[in-house]
Order: sequence, then C-alpha cells, then structure tokens
Amino acid sequence: MRIEHVAVYVQDLEQAKEFFCKYFGCTCNDLYHNKAKGFKSYFLSFDTGARLEIMQKEDVNLLIDNDDHLGLVHLAISVGSKERVDALTNTLRKDGYVVKSEPRTTGDGYYESVVKVLSNILIEITI
Repeated sequence: MRIEHVAVYVQDLEQAKEFFCKYFGCTCNDLYHNKAKGFKSYFLSFDTGARLEIMQKEDVNLLIDNDDHLGLVHLAISVGSKERVDALTNTLRKDGYVVKSEPRTTGDGYYESVVKVLSNILIEITI
C-alpha cells in the first residue's frame, strides 16, 4: 500500500500552484472546476510520483491560526541533501516566508527546517 495523495485547502489556488511548481519542481494537471459546488483543484506531482491536491472552495475559511492543532500539521518534502535544505530555506526566507525552525538535526536524526507558507501551511524541508 501507499498514500496516493494528500489534499489541502488553500486561500489562493493559483498562488499555491505557482509556489509548489517554483520551489519544489512540481508538475500540474489542468484545473478542475465544479461550478455547482464552487470547488476548484489542481493535482501537483513531484518527481518521485507523490501527489498533492490543492483545493479551493468558496465557503471554506481559515479556522485554525496556530501551529499546534488536531489534524494534518505539516507536509514534509525531501530535497535530497543538507545543502539543498539550507539553500531552499534561505531562498524561502528571502522571498518573504516565515522560517519557524532553522535547519538542524533533530533528536530523532532528521536534518530539517520548517517554513510557514501560503495559508499557514507548515512545510518541513528535509533530506
């Protein structure tokens, strides 16, 4: 078994699509738009085959405005090396995103940073 995809609601669908394509090299399918439900989505594919569905719906609002809550907390994306973790973290910082946790080796052995992006999504950038 494998996880087929993870889905997340975002406030600005086009901004989210551009973010993941620019910083993580995702490819994107055509926009799906269900006008009756006020729903739009894209599937973003990573080079490993993993997929992320970004979604927008007219009546979905941001209800959680903190980093500790029940439900999906962060999305971890492997970039392949410590150098790439450091470089991408610095690029995101320069581009105005909030670095919540600087690159470091965690107690359980991961080298990672955590950056808050878009609609308060936490991205864990790891090897």
